[in-house]
Amino acid sequence: MPLRPPRAILFDLDGTLADTAPDLAAAANFLRQQRGLEDAPYEQLRPVASAGARGLIGAALGIRPGEDEYEELRVRFLDRYQANMTTHSRLFDGIPELLVQLEARGIAWGIVTNKAARFTDVLAPQIGLGHAGCIVSGDTTPHSKPHPAPLLEAARRLQLTPEDCWYVGDDLRDIQAGKAAAMPTIAAAWGYCGHTEPAGWEADALLHAPLQILTLLD
Repeated sequence: MPLRPPRAILFDLDGTLADTAPDLAAAANFLRQQRGLEDAPYEQLRPVASAGARGLIGAALGIRPGEDEYEELRVRFLDRYQANMTTHSRLFDGIPELLVQLEARGIAWGIVTNKAARFTDVLAPQIGLGHAGCIVSGDTTPHSKPHPAPLLEAARRLQLTPEDCWYVGDDLRDIQAGKAAAMPTIAAAWGYCGHTEPAGWEADALLHAPLQILTLLD
């Protein structure tokens, strides 16, 4: 069934618009280096990059939220990441062209991420996303994804109804948030995707490259 044409497309950030995993993985491996451990393989860390500190500390050190060391490690991870978060991060291939095409068609676009504003506000303009129609970070509203509140806030800032927006993300919680906000959803299979298959997320569309979004608009 064809998707209703959108007036705006909202995107997750990490793993959807931008390949930030190299810098996130480096921060996780910094924690290992402080313990005298060898770096964890990038292939082990990349799939959990969208889960931020929780996912990366878990993958790198096997320590989870609620365990004794976790909070101290989380602070050190985030401080290290903040100091180096634009070293290797870049937009995925096709994203710059996609955003140009959306703007040419009069379709607004914005960012809805669980990344805290202390990172998003610095990272977005430095990697070419500073002209987003809106940026809603993980601490912009009282709730983060999979709660629909951030997506609803983005629609409000764009002065649109949720039904006028599509949401694109590379994690199951992105699709859950989009559905809860009554937005059509697109699973970004080019992203990190965690350890689950995006084909099972029940998104309205599953795409393997950013520019395929244009085929849904045509």
